[in-house]
Amino acid sequence: MRSISIGDRLISEDSPCFIIAEAGSNHDRDLGQAKKLIDVAVEAGADAVKFQTFTADKIAANTSHPIMKLGDEYEGVPTLYELYKGLELPREWQRELKEYADEKGIMFLSTPFDYDAVEELEELEMEAYKIASFEMVDIPFLRYIAKKNKPIILSTGMANLGEIEDALNAIYEQGNNQVILLHCGISYPMPVEEVNLAAMDTMKAAFRLPVGYSDHTLGIAIPIAAVARGAKVIEKHFTLDRNLKGPDHKFAIEPDELKAMVKGIRDAEKAIGSSVKELADTERLHHQRGRRSIFAKMDIPKGTIITEDMLAVLRPGVGLMPKYFDIVVGREARKDIKKNDPITWEVI
Repeated sequence: MRSISIGDRLISEDSPCFIIAEAGSNHDRDLGQAKKLIDVAVEAGADAVKFQTFTADKIAANTSHPIMKLGDEYEGVPTLYELYKGLELPREWQRELKEYADEKGIMFLSTPFDYDAVEELEELEMEAYKIASFEMVDIPFLRYIAKKNKPIILSTGMANLGEIEDALNAIYEQGNNQVILLHCGISYPMPVEEVNLAAMDTMKAAFRLPVGYSDHTLGIAIPIAAVARGAKVIEKHFTLDRNLKGPDHKFAIEPDELKAMVKGIRDAEKAIGSSVKELADTERLHHQRGRRSIFAKMDIPKGTIITEDMLAVLRPGVGLMPKYFDIVVGREARKDIKKNDPITWEVI
């Protein structure tokens, strides 16, 4: 698997998972709230905090096509275009948010959705580009971003292997091979039975790239499971409060959950450990105390030929292992063996 650096962080087979706390549009066009989201990501121990840079006019047509109409759950916002209009991140905030994140010691990222957004983020010297699943089929846009020669984190929600291959070829043609693929489910929230984490294995085998997972399920169990499965990047939406208005709050996790997710991921990484199956240091006491070994069930005088009824297999494991039982039977006692003494090679 290829190793890729994002800033001072290495993404590789042996590296810790890179955790992106996805603020997205959960700032609700409130700069103070956006900064609080950065604070929460820092407190949780995330590696990066990410926003989204888009304008409604450059992401969706202001059309009356029926597919753009939204349901009652969007509280008076009739179309997707108007929804985007109300969620735009004011572009003039971006430098201030980037500087605030720098001060707090967390990497600032934002997903660009148009060419101007790319240039604005390039001016901020952003460390990597995250491409949303919906944008991965926009081949000219991929080429444009690839030319910046920055690492690319490519979400692949809804995509088949052929579409991923098309996207990668567009990026590679620009001389950029710094790509991380994120498996992703596009439903808000995503049902756990449709997550299909095993697809990460397929992508990793097919493209020989680091893989990760962008999560839209409720709760924190699935991203932790993804890390145990081999995800080297995790992206998860979070919010200050799920009761806030806006489409992304309801499936996002709250501050305490974000902290718990990060801890769960780090615990999972520790638990993965080594592929070597061996005795752990903390098991050594129980290895002797809890395992059984061969003991004298009665006094056995020196010179006695040992029979099966003279022996018992009991805890602790300080004598010969039970697998030697048949070898001990029929041997002569070299010295007096007292009842409840362990049987060792020295006494037979």
